[in-house]
Amino acid sequence: MTLEEFNALPEAAARDRLVTCLDVGRWVDTVLEGRPYADTGALLAVGRNAAELDEAELEAALARHPRIGEKAGARHDAAFSDSEQSGVDRDDASVADRLVAGNRAYEERFDRVFLIRAAGRDADQILAELERRLGNDDATERAETVEQLRQIALLRLEQVVT
Repeated sequence: MTLEEFNALPEAAARDRLVTCLDVGRWVDTVLEGRPYADTGALLAVGRNAAELDEAELEAALARHPRIGEKAGARHDAAFSDSEQSGVDRDDASVADRLVAGNRAYEERFDRVFLIRAAGRDADQILAELERRLGNDDATERAETVEQLRQIALLRLEQVVT
């Protein structure tokens, strides 16, 4: 789909596309209200600026993402998630064990799923970030999680219109 086609989509169809980028109603509404976009840069700027999340929005957005290393399920955006996590070899038992342990430790520490922009990263890079982020205080980690969601949303938004 081109940007022009996105601009011309009926609102419901455009909304369906945007929810797969970031499942936050306020964010979707803000991006929709900006149509028509003159170029992709303008679209991404609106998406970036609207991606500050309150606690309820953060929780809703995270619910659409599987744990790193797990196959996306029905409630996840499987096509995006599987592609983004393609650098993680789920068949490597050592990687799988380390991800299970890391995800468990993260969830115990922060009470939410570990989220990272996995696109372009391999398992070792993801695991290194997971271990580093386990040392964050709550406020720092919340900010990093929101930033990762923003990066994922923008990557997906760009894919929607290219």
